[in-house]
Amino acid sequence: MKFRAVIKQSDDWWIGWLVDLPGVNAQEKTKEELLESLRIGAEDMLATEIPFEPEAQMTMIEIPEPHWSRPAE
Repeated sequence: MKFRAVIKQSDDWWIGWLVDLPGVNAQEKTKEELLESLRIGAEDMLATEIPFEPEAQMTMIEIPEPHWSRPAE
């Protein structure tokens, strides 16, 4: 699986979050450590059991890949 990550350096720290998994974010001293923390956060989030209410259903929906355009320079 691949997820979109927004990452940036802020002073001495690297910070980032996963766009597709709200709540998965991290702050680390190196870019490599940040990416690893985001990967671990995504694994933990996806492994979390989701409680269901009686008679509720879980289903999958398909969403087409977006066609990103770059802003004019």
